[in-house]
Amino acid sequence: MAAAFFAKHPMPLAQSTAPRSDATRGSLKGDLTALRALAPYLWPKGRLDLKARVAAAVVMLIAAKVINVQVPLFLKDAVDALSVDTKTLLAVPVGMILAYGIARVGSGAFGELRDALFAKVAQHSVRSLALKTFRHLHGLALRFHLERQTGGVSRAIERGSKGIEFLLSFMLFNVLPTLLEIFLVCGILLVRYEVWFAAVTFGTIVVYIVFTFAVTEWRIKYRRVMNETDNEAHTRAIDSLLNYETVKYFGNEAHEAKRFDKSLARYEKAAVKSETSLAMLNIGQAGIIAVGVTGVMLMAARGVVGGSMTVGDFVLVNAFLLQLYQPLNFLGMVYRQIKQSLVDMENMVSLLDQPAEVVDRPDTRPLPQGGGEVVFEHVDFRYDPKRQILHDVDFRVPPGKTVAVVGPSGAGKSTISRLLFRFYDVTEGAVRIDGADIRDVTQESLRSAIGIVPQDTVLFNDTIAYNIAYGRPDASFEEVKQAARLARIHDFIESLPDGYEARVGERGLKLSGGEKQRVAIARMLLKKPRIMLFDEATSALDTQTERLIQANLREVSRNHTTLIIAHRLSTVVDADEILVMEAGRIIEHGRHGALMAKDGVYARMWQRQQAGDDEAATDELAGALDAGMHEAEDEDLAKEVLPRSRMTG
Repeated sequence: MAAAFFAKHPMPLAQSTAPRSDATRGSLKGDLTALRALAPYLWPKGRLDLKARVAAAVVMLIAAKVINVQVPLFLKDAVDALSVDTKTLLAVPVGMILAYGIARVGSGAFGELRDALFAKVAQHSVRSLALKTFRHLHGLALRFHLERQTGGVSRAIERGSKGIEFLLSFMLFNVLPTLLEIFLVCGILLVRYEVWFAAVTFGTIVVYIVFTFAVTEWRIKYRRVMNETDNEAHTRAIDSLLNYETVKYFGNEAHEAKRFDKSLARYEKAAVKSETSLAMLNIGQAGIIAVGVTGVMLMAARGVVGGSMTVGDFVLVNAFLLQLYQPLNFLGMVYRQIKQSLVDMENMVSLLDQPAEVVDRPDTRPLPQGGGEVVFEHVDFRYDPKRQILHDVDFRVPPGKTVAVVGPSGAGKSTISRLLFRFYDVTEGAVRIDGADIRDVTQESLRSAIGIVPQDTVLFNDTIAYNIAYGRPDASFEEVKQAARLARIHDFIESLPDGYEARVGERGLKLSGGEKQRVAIARMLLKKPRIMLFDEATSALDTQTERLIQANLREVSRNHTTLIIAHRLSTVVDADEILVMEAGRIIEHGRHGALMAKDGVYARMWQRQQAGDDEAATDELAGALDAGMHEAEDEDLAKEVLPRSRMTG
């Protein structure tokens, strides 16, 4: 059944990780954009040691090329000396040959010193730009991360980092040296021989370069397709493996393999076209060089026969051309690699071009000290301009008090927590903590003052100790254990073979839902925030453990401002105030007793939960079913259509 459905309704192909900006859509503009992003790392600002290395490397580069062009001259003198029958026949060639050998060694040695000096600059640049991208990703708004594809982003950074290293090394120490050598050789030929030698040599090089650039530009589209399909395949593989259990639940291994293979097939097709066109490029390059070399050698041979040139001159011209042929052939490969690296950098540059939706203004200051008062002042909010989520939400959480927010899925409860953390900015109104508008304080100080226990706890693939200590990385091990005791998970951890050093697996999958939530509670307690936020914090716990942790949470939050987002009303009966939300509005508020006395929406929800029918209670609050249906039909339908997952905002 599943195979038939997916055959008729194919899944859409994964989109590019980050859309290219207008600046990077055109090939030339995209190349220039990438190069501009790279330029500051070639001459690192404020790093005199690295600048000195760049300067020394350039000196080594020039020295290597100047010595390199002397090699054919020494060879010419040796050949001419061997062609003359004199008493110095043994002395002169030996000297020339030794000079020839020393020049070749010197050229190679200076080249190696150049690479050694520049290695630190290149690696520092790779590290700096990769770190900048990583930090920028963490600085982007939650909206970007909800829409991203993790596999594609990781591949973009990986390929972009490699592209940076290649561009820095090869553009500076292969492209520029080759061009320098071309001009030196053409200058020598122009001075020593007829102008036609330099003209034919230079003309051959120009035709070679133009041909290489033109064909490479044509071929680059295949590389783009390879990148896109590589991102797509990697994203699908990561997504499938992260959802391993879901794949197994539905027996869709074959379907996942088919999706993955579809991406691989597109990559294969593009790769074959890329390799075929590469063969055409190589044949064309070899033909151009062969024509140029043959033409120059014919002119040199004619000069030898005519007496205007010696055999040594013939060898010199040939040596120059062969010496140029290797870097020229290499230049073609380097240019192709440069173009590919520029393409690889496009996604990385696009990531850096993504604007940070929530930013600290220049005049922001740290959050002032206080008791942790939280105020929502007539807050309106929209994720999308066409759909408003919150409507005139207005409430206050006094310092040290507890306020609970209850309501059905989609009511806007979790949006309140996201606005409090300033993952988004409010559309209208303001959110204040201790009198300060959170838009006027630094995000770092704001978030350090708030601790959260989310419903869906995701842990790092590390040890339990690391995940608890993440709440305050500088905490001592004893403090970590104390937080675990308060969260009622210390005994469980101690029972494990590796104790606190036990690894939790990818996203914490080695732990049960309740164990993960207790780790999250311990992590939050270790942070010691002035404001505590519980988003269905005990929803995955059994009744006995829930009661124990609720008692602990009441104890540790006694002197803290506490905001509780809950579905189980039994967990919020002690709250100083309860806000009942529906469709983004607060429709009731008050303490548990007062709300029960009103006999309104909250009271009906409480009654149904006490009767053990949570789904029907949520349905009553949401008003999702037609009021004219019989009550028995309401309950049956609710049990069928409402998911069994916990209701969140």
